[in-house]
Amino acid sequence: MSINRRDLIGASLALGIGAAGAQPQNWPSKPIRLVVPYPPGGSSDIIARSIAQPLSEALKQSVIVENKAGANGNLGADYVAKSAPDGYTLLLCDTGALAISPSVYTKLPFDPAKDLRGVTMLAYSPHLLVVHPSVPASNLKELVALSKKTELNFAVTAMGSAPHLAGVAVERASGAKWQYIPYKGGSQAITDTIAGQTQVLMNGMLATLPFVQSGKLKILGVSKGSRMPLIGNVPTLAEQGLSGFESGTWQGLLVANGTPAAIINRLNAELIKIIRNPDIRAKLAGQGAEVVTMTSVQQDEFFNREKTRWAKVVSEANIKLD
Repeated sequence: MSINRRDLIGASLALGIGAAGAQPQNWPSKPIRLVVPYPPGGSSDIIARSIAQPLSEALKQSVIVENKAGANGNLGADYVAKSAPDGYTLLLCDTGALAISPSVYTKLPFDPAKDLRGVTMLAYSPHLLVVHPSVPASNLKELVALSKKTELNFAVTAMGSAPHLAGVAVERASGAKWQYIPYKGGSQAITDTIAGQTQVLMNGMLATLPFVQSGKLKILGVSKGSRMPLIGNVPTLAEQGLSGFESGTWQGLLVANGTPAAIINRLNAELIKIIRNPDIRAKLAGQGAEVVTMTSVQQDEFFNREKTRWAKVVSEANIKLD
């Protein structure tokens, strides 16, 4: 029996379609990399290491956490955005910070909205406004007054990061004045504030609270709409005159655009089960993070809202980075 070229092409296409359709069912067949685009010790890193082992057990494949820090998280995010869309390279980062990058960076090598797809949000941790214990201020009003009399260095995890823009928003709304000192991650910003090299810091509660509890940092306020039960005696910044102010770190998991829906749905289902596990939920709550889950579509919608919100702050403050 003779087979013409058209038949061969048709058979090849059919095999290709079959293989593409079968891929999600065979996934995962090799180890998975979970990329954290920040240094160890920050909120994203803490969440990643909390879920890596349970996710490995659920998927029956190794899940390896890799810290690819640089350029305010954009280095690692770009790496995942340009990876093969096959579900073997995942990104866990502050989704809110990722939404800021397009407004801040003039030469961003990727488009987060087009090149990445949300899988699910995992947790929310409000920013804490903290100072070195030697700073003679016990609330926002006193800090603002002090900032007008003496130079205060404000540590930021990176220029253009969510904590940086939160600091800018507080400064503009309260009339405070401080000098921004950029770092390459939250852990370094915390270390220098503890050492007294910088005096003021806004950072995610998850990574910052242990140093408040140990007395190495003094807390003045929390950037949430309502008080956090874990630190119920600490007033919100909204209570201290910044009506409606809320900011924080939103830890979410993303993949390269084009990843099959079946893989995204599987990851979404497994991660929601893991993050809602009573032990993990209690562990995170004890550190100041609230479990927040979303569908892939809801996470993408959240990203777009945050992008619009912070673009206004970036524009008003005229913040631009190469």
